[in-house]
Amino acid sequence: MSAFENIVIGKASIPSLVITVILMIVIPLGFYLYWRREHKEQTKISWLIAGAIGFIVSARVLELGVHYLCIIMDNPVSRFINGNTAAFVLYGITMAGVFEECGRHVIMRYILKKNRTPENAVMYGIGHGGIEILTVLLPAMILYLVIAVLFSRGDLQTALKTLNITEETAAAALPSVQAAASFDYFVMGMNVIERLLAMFAHIGLTVIVYYGVVTGKRVYLPLAIVLHMLMDTFPAIYQRGLLPLWSVELWVAFWTVAIMLVAVKLYKKLKQQEMN
Repeated sequence: MSAFENIVIGKASIPSLVITVILMIVIPLGFYLYWRREHKEQTKISWLIAGAIGFIVSARVLELGVHYLCIIMDNPVSRFINGNTAAFVLYGITMAGVFEECGRHVIMRYILKKNRTPENAVMYGIGHGGIEILTVLLPAMILYLVIAVLFSRGDLQTALKTLNITEETAAAALPSVQAAASFDYFVMGMNVIERLLAMFAHIGLTVIVYYGVVTGKRVYLPLAIVLHMLMDTFPAIYQRGLLPLWSVELWVAFWTVAIMLVAVKLYKKLKQQEMN
C-alpha cells in the first residue's frame, strides 16, 4: 500500500481537528441552551427530540434507503445517475428536499398536535440540525482525528492495522486519510461556518413548514422543498469536483439568508396572531 507511505500529517491537522470536534458538540448545545433559556415557558423538549428523530427517520433511514437502490447498488438507474452530473445533482437535491421537508411536515401535522408555538417550531429545527451534526459530522471529525494521531506517530503498519486498512479496503480508505492529513484551520473554519449556516437553514425551513401546517396553506411545504433544493445545489455540484469550496459556502450563505428572511417574516406573523 505504497499510496499511504507518502501521507504526511500537517502540523495543524491534529489541533484543528480537536477544536472542530469540540465545536461540533458546542454548536447544537449552544443553540439549544440559548433558545431554551429565552423561551422556557413556550418550548417543550419533546419538540427538540421530535426534530432529532425526524432527521434520523427521513434522512438517515428513508432517504438513505433510496440512495442504496439508486446510487450504491449496481443497476441501470445507479449507473445513469452516477455517470451523469446533471442527473446526480438533480437527484441529490430532490431527495434531500423532499425527504427532509416532508418529514418535518408529517411529524408536525400528524404527531406534534400539542404545544404548537412558533418557539417550538424553532426547537424542532434545532433538534433536526443538531442531530445531523452529532450523527453525521461529529463521527467523521472523530475518525479524521484518530487517523491523524495514528499516522503522526510514524508507524505506518501499526496505523493501517489499527484502522483495519487492508489491500482490499485501501482504495476506499485513502480519501479519508488524505482528508485527515490535509485538515487545517482553513478547513476547520469552513466546516464550522457550514454547520452554523446549516443550523440556521434547518430552523428557518422548519418555521416555513410549521407555518403551512398551522395555517393550512399548502404552498409552504413546496416552498420549503424548493428552497432546500436550491441551497443544496452547489454542494451537490461540489461533490462532483466542479466547484471550489469557497463558492459553495457563499452559495449556501446566500440561500440561508433568504430562508431566514422568509422564516422571520412568518414567525412574526405567527406571534402577531397570538397577540390578536
